[in-house]
Amino acid sequence: MTSDSPLAPHAGLSTVKAAKLAAVGLLADRKERRDLERPVEAGKRKLTLKVERPIFILGAPRSGTTFLGSCVGALPDVSYHYEPRLTKAVARCVYEGSWTPQRAARYFRGYYGALLAAAGHGGLRFAEKDPENCFIVPFLAEVFPDAVFLHVYRDGRDVAVSHAEQPWLNAASTGTGRSGRGGTPWGAAPRFWVEPERREEFTRVSDLGRSAWMWRRFTSSALAQLAALPADRVRHLRYEDVVTRPAEAAEVVGDFLEVGDPAGRQALHARFAQARPGSVGRWRKRLTEEDLADVLAQAGPLLTELGYHP
Repeated sequence: MTSDSPLAPHAGLSTVKAAKLAAVGLLADRKERRDLERPVEAGKRKLTLKVERPIFILGAPRSGTTFLGSCVGALPDVSYHYEPRLTKAVARCVYEGSWTPQRAARYFRGYYGALLAAAGHGGLRFAEKDPENCFIVPFLAEVFPDAVFLHVYRDGRDVAVSHAEQPWLNAASTGTGRSGRGGTPWGAAPRFWVEPERREEFTRVSDLGRSAWMWRRFTSSALAQLAALPADRVRHLRYEDVVTRPAEAAEVVGDFLEVGDPAGRQALHARFAQARPGSVGRWRKRLTEEDLADVLAQAGPLLTELGYHP
């Protein structure tokens, strides 16, 4: 890494920093799941904390991953976790190759088990949503050979609008000292997923441009990596279909996850019914011609490929 192409600091994720992220994450996890908290049936409580048939929910930030995660988390036999801090940070180490796959695998397995233990969910099916997993699908598929992947994608123009309303990649956040769940500082510095030869360019584009860039990189990586897996391990969901036809989406997810329990199906339908279709097409009112040009400069070809037309 050269001085004229700075990368958002990460410091390789030392053992000490990993331990701190793990501790903070375990304490925060229960609070963040409070809206999904429910008593676990006595017959489903087990001493085993082995992670079996995990569910990975993928997608670019602001693409509906949080909503989809809450739907999956409503299933009675699922222990759902929102962007675990430790594995979010380790995902970057996997992508960059700064950790061996063996070391990273130990952290993933161990931390998922710890999350199950802390929640009292031994024996339940582990599920998490974490956008960073879009870049490490082959690793996850090998470490958890019985895992399945739910990928939700959304119109990148709406994603850019929604994401730029948050401080994460905005120039004004640079140097504020605030950072994301995995420890990466907010601001305009290029992330690990930015093409190495374009890192300097990343800092110069508009906030909307960076958000569109993010959508393109996360979405294209997920599509490419998931394409290498057997079809029965992957399901793609279009966000606009999810929120405008929630009952149909509930059935698709229920079938994919092999939900046979009527109570589980009912829980899925109840959660999907909370979808907000008003979030579709916000870009038409929010983007000026100049703004739209910035977004299309970064995301135009992929938008066309996915069928998102003006």
